[in-house]
Amino acid sequence: MLVIRTLLRVALALTVLGVAVLLGYTLWETYMIAPWTRDGRVRVYVVDAAPEVSGTIVAVPVHDNDYVHRGDPLFVIDPLRFRLAIREAEARLASAEEDLKLRQNDAKRRMGLSGIVSAEEQEIYNSNVATQQDAVDAARAALDTARLNLQRSVVYSPVDGYVTNLLLRVGDYAHAGEARVAVIDANSFWVYGYFEETKLWGIHVGDPARIKLMGYREILPAHVVSIARGINDQNGISDRLGLQDVSPIFTWVRLAQRIPVRLHIDRVPPDVVLAAGMTCTVTIGNPTASQRGRLTNWLQTHL
Repeated sequence: MLVIRTLLRVALALTVLGVAVLLGYTLWETYMIAPWTRDGRVRVYVVDAAPEVSGTIVAVPVHDNDYVHRGDPLFVIDPLRFRLAIREAEARLASAEEDLKLRQNDAKRRMGLSGIVSAEEQEIYNSNVATQQDAVDAARAALDTARLNLQRSVVYSPVDGYVTNLLLRVGDYAHAGEARVAVIDANSFWVYGYFEETKLWGIHVGDPARIKLMGYREILPAHVVSIARGINDQNGISDRLGLQDVSPIFTWVRLAQRIPVRLHIDRVPPDVVLAAGMTCTVTIGNPTASQRGRLTNWLQTHL
């Protein structure tokens, strides 16, 4: 019995030691070698809708966080001023066209009096016709511009997406070129995973990836789109004299830099709501079927 007990104790100790070694190796591989990171961010393109004309806002048919389609109106600028500008441009065009007809008739009459009217005078009247034709073209262009300004008094959504942080109200004054409504492009979500430079050896463009959002249990499939080719180097900043500013501090423990890796989200479950700024865990590669692989996958997606 004593021998059996001793053997059981030795076997138990060896088993515990083996489990500890396996767990330690798995943790080392997970944290130090495997290409994964908990420093992931959901990113998105935001379109700043700005008017091309200035004026007072008379209508805002959307609300904060509304989903809008491309071509839906976001806000309307008072069109009265632009309608008056069209009427003024139409009157100027009509006046210019009448002047053109008059000068054309004068030129024609003098063309038929070759023996009476000198060639120099005929050339002057022909030049007047050409000058007035330019005036007509300018008046027509001004009319087209006035009509375009009326069309631009309504600002439409350029993309399918969500109106965010809407602060615009009826009565506000909008300046041309000043962004007033932000629309999140619903079809442009992606993820930036910030990987330590020591793990970049295992990451390649096209590699499959898994994304675990902090607020959801679902694993989102993805793939690597690109790897950033540069990050800011604080030691590379020049001073006012153009000299390189190098920090005199260098610690014994050298921290690995983090390089942005862009990932395309292949599929988003219908119950997952993406929002720019969300944090997530990113793992590169397909899940492993072995016991140690399953443990590594769990550690990577849940720790």
